[in-house]
Order: sequence, then C-alpha cells, then structure tokens
Amino acid sequence: MSARDRLTDGLYGLGWGTVKKLPEPVAVRLGRTIADLAWKRRGKGVQRLESNYARVVPDASPERLAELSRAGMRSYLRYWMESFRLPAWSADRVKNGFDPKDVHHLTDGIASGKGVILALPHMANWDLAGAWVTTKLETPFTTVAERLKPETLYDRFVAYREGLGMEVLPHSGGTAFGTLARRLRDGGLVCLVAERDLSSSGVEVRFFGEATRMPAGPALLAQQTGALLLPVTLWYDDSPVMQGRVHPPIAVPETGNRAEKTSVMTQALADAFATGIADHPEDWHMLQRLWLKDLDPGKKPSDTGADKPADAEKGTS
Repeated sequence: MSARDRLTDGLYGLGWGTVKKLPEPVAVRLGRTIADLAWKRRGKGVQRLESNYARVVPDASPERLAELSRAGMRSYLRYWMESFRLPAWSADRVKNGFDPKDVHHLTDGIASGKGVILALPHMANWDLAGAWVTTKLETPFTTVAERLKPETLYDRFVAYREGLGMEVLPHSGGTAFGTLARRLRDGGLVCLVAERDLSSSGVEVRFFGEATRMPAGPALLAQQTGALLLPVTLWYDDSPVMQGRVHPPIAVPETGNRAEKTSVMTQALADAFATGIADHPEDWHMLQRLWLKDLDPGKKPSDTGADKPADAEKGTS
C-alpha cells in the first residue's frame, strides 16, 4: 500500500472513529468549517461542482454560482459528518432523521411482493435514506459499491453499510447484476445511485439540455424481473431532518426492443433526477465530470473525477 493510500485509509478511519463521538453541534460546526476552507481553496472538485451547477442553473451569474458551490460544499460535508456519525445514531434518531414525501409508492411496491428498485442521484445523504428504510420500514435491501483503492478503504465502506443493514455487492466482477435480479424476483428491494455511468457502456440521455450517459442497470433489471422502478431525490432544509421524495414509478414501454425500452426508461429516470436537482441544486454532490462534452476521449467518468470520496458512495449499476 502506498503512503497516499495509507493516509486516505487512515483519514476515513479517523472520521468514523472520532467524529461519531463528537457532540452533534460540534460535528456540524466542524463540517461547515472544513467545507468553507475547501471552497475558499477552489480546488478541482469545487471548480467542477461550480461548472456542473452552471448546467443546472444556466442563467446564474458568477456570484450566484459561487454561492451555490459554497452551499454545495456545506451540503457535501454535512453528508460526511452525518455518515461518520450514523453508526452511533439510535434507531429513533434514524427514524426521525428523514421525512420522505410520497413514500406510499415504495411501501405499496414492497407490499406487492414484485420487487422494487430505488434509483437515486448523488443528493444529500443516501446512506441515511438507506438506514431509514432498514430501520423505519424494517426492510433490508441490496446495493452495489465501486471497488476502491486501497482495498482496506473499500472494506471500511462495506462494513459501514452492512452495519446499517444493507447487503453490499462489488460493482466489478460481473456477478452483481445476476444477484440483484435474484433479490428482485424474490420480492426484495434494490437501491442504486444511478446518474453516473462508471462503465462507459451506459445509455445516452439528455440531462439539463446536454448529452451524458447513465447506467442501464435499473431499467434492465425492471424489464427482466418485473420489479417496480422508482426514482428518489433527496435534499436538506434548515432543519436536522433530511427531506426526500419518492417519484411515481417508471413503466416499461409496451413496444420496442430491449435497447429501445432501456433508452426510454433511462431518459425518464434522468428527467426525474433533473426535477429534484433543479429544485435543490446545492444538495447535488457532483464533484466529477458528468457530461460527455467534459470527458476526455477514451476515458470513463470514474477516471476523470476530481474527488475520489464521491466514488465511494452507495451503489452504482
């Protein structure tokens, strides 16, 4: 393991070991201080975040974009502070820490026994949303995580999320899709963060007026298993309680071949994500290149990210 890998692993270990012991007001202030320092440095991640927000809010002035990127970094660090502390939260704290709207789409889907796929963008705290599902709804689920380097860091993330009640599969290796399909056919729940294509073989969609690629997995799983596909968007307000919305299900088209159906469904997923992101752009933590115009030829999105931690987030397909 390189010195840099040891440092990265050690910092995450320090976060989970120390931040969760801090009083909540202290952790909140710490996160905001780190966010503001990072924003003032204007590193590659902050610049990319601001550039991405310029797509979401095309009429924003430079001053408005700067305000958004500062708020975005504060939201991003709130995610990390909460995530470091989640293992120490009580069940009641988890249950009361998230207030999703239109959750009946999810509970009705679970009750149907046909399986449910939740697809989310990188917004607010998807780990907290997952913990809420396993705690409040008492429903376990399966997700996918990209393999990280060093391996010890990947192991930390897997142990952390398994501790929250999730089954975590590695993105690489080629077996994840089959396992997810089996879970869905058994009436289970699958959760995937799904607005970044880590394979460069995703489906091209229009997203805020420009072309990008998003994973085909959610649409393909819905077609193959008959499971319900539900977009979910998350955001923060001024309270300690995270907000969210479960969007109406995305139907499988009645006509077209598999590729055509997948294209239509993935575009519908992108449109749902765009609705939530446009309403709460500062809570979209996209510190990497996403649109095809921004990607270097021959490289996939995960090769061009400015900030590795966001690649460690829960589930991509």
